[in-house]
Amino acid sequence: MWSYLANPHRFLKFSAIAAPLFYSAGALCILWGLWQGLWIVPKDEYQGGDIMRVMFIHVPAAWLAMASYSALAIASFIWFIWRHELADIAAKSIAPLGAAWTVICLATGAIWGKPTWGTWWQWDDARMMSVLFLLFLFLGYMALRAAMDTRQKAARAGAILAMVGAVNVPLIKFSVDLFTSLHQPASVITAEGPKMAAVYLVPLMVSALGHSLLFGALVMTHMRTEIRQRRIARLRAAMLEA
Repeated sequence: MWSYLANPHRFLKFSAIAAPLFYSAGALCILWGLWQGLWIVPKDEYQGGDIMRVMFIHVPAAWLAMASYSALAIASFIWFIWRHELADIAAKSIAPLGAAWTVICLATGAIWGKPTWGTWWQWDDARMMSVLFLLFLFLGYMALRAAMDTRQKAARAGAILAMVGAVNVPLIKFSVDLFTSLHQPASVITAEGPKMAAVYLVPLMVSALGHSLLFGALVMTHMRTEIRQRRIARLRAAMLEA
């Protein structure tokens, strides 16, 4: 499957069908998850009453922030080893979207944190700082690519930064266990299975699926645009040389 889609022409044909389906399914999942999370599920007094409903946006955004950087690092590694153009296009497309979801994660976390912990931000909190660093990695990746004078230099510099920065992803995941943090330990992905009640877990997972589908659709749309732009640039270069 992956080798089939590695061809830009086949990817364009596949994404022309897949992207609209991802948009539709993602929107439905997000809307259903929000409807359940914001109006249907009971409030949890232990988690601060109604403010815990932010969870249905914050947690999927946090998961997707980490997943998107992991995808960025993997795409960068594939380009760095095999110099596959579509991998570089994927990495370039993922970065701004990953940054956007990281901002959503930080913003909703602050909204949840103020009434729960009494503060918008805690500078010595390991998870907060590692997620903030993740945002800086996304921004740095985009700035570094923009600073290069050729596409090859941009891809190489960006790939190195993305691969080195990947060490921050497991740090985010295990920061609660390794360092002092206001955040509670994992309650969904644990060795013993989910510790969250199904009434909260189901809409949370559906919302996370919706965010993932929407993210995938946006990445495909961005990649389609980038592929066409590169083709146009090659045609213009060929016309100038003729």
